[in-house]
Amino acid sequence: MTNPIELLRSRYGEIPFNLEIAWNDSLTSLLSHRSIRAYLSDPLPAGTLELLIAAAQSASTSSNLQTWSVVAVENQQRKDELSKLAGDQAHIRQAPLFLVWLADLARLTHVADSCGISHDGLEYLEMFVMSTVDATLAAQNATVAAESLGLGTVYIGGIRNRPQEVAQILNLPDSVYAVFGLCVGYPNPEVAAAIKPRLPQSAVLHRETYKLTEQDEAIAHYNDIIKEFYIEQKMNIAGDWSEHSAGRVATVESLRGRDRLREVLNNLGFKLL
Repeated sequence: MTNPIELLRSRYGEIPFNLEIAWNDSLTSLLSHRSIRAYLSDPLPAGTLELLIAAAQSASTSSNLQTWSVVAVENQQRKDELSKLAGDQAHIRQAPLFLVWLADLARLTHVADSCGISHDGLEYLEMFVMSTVDATLAAQNATVAAESLGLGTVYIGGIRNRPQEVAQILNLPDSVYAVFGLCVGYPNPEVAAAIKPRLPQSAVLHRETYKLTEQDEAIAHYNDIIKEFYIEQKMNIAGDWSEHSAGRVATVESLRGRDRLREVLNNLGFKLL
């Protein structure tokens, strides 16, 4: 799909605004994003991984500290083990490449030690947030690059379900944790994946100041759009976006083990002062 109007319609379930800007291939790639959960076993061409990492390293990074790393997993047994820890998601096992994006303060610790300089600042929450943001920006750059090459991707937040076990499998040192995973591979053409509509811009775009209650109308409208999308895609999801989203945060159990994340992060060397 390359028609800008149709891409916008797919992204919002309607035409959201008038367009008077010249279109380009980058916009087509960005607005065409969809999560791919079925992959062919075809291997990736030589140099693909390295090109994705080059794109990742071209992302912004706070103070050029580059507080992220990534583990590329191609070994089938290791993918199987990570899949079990992340909710037994089959697409992790299917994809030829599984990238685990890391918030990494170990490298700065090592560098400071090598220079004979203290690194007390790394123990504070700010550095944890910085490294998580760095990893996220890098991963998104890699995702955009992968999709521009005709590859499919899907983020795996379930990698945080059991972060300590993930750290053991990947041999992560102290002060490194897996933020999320990313499946990369050629989409299986027999399994259709549609562009999922997002909230109207009036719910997420605030001009000058934030306005919470003014989002109600936009959310109600989106509930109707997403219910129609669920029906069209034959997705077995009860209720609308509000009900589904509220259910994901209703109880401690709905966090799927991530309620212990702070404790586990402390065990992995993040003091979070």
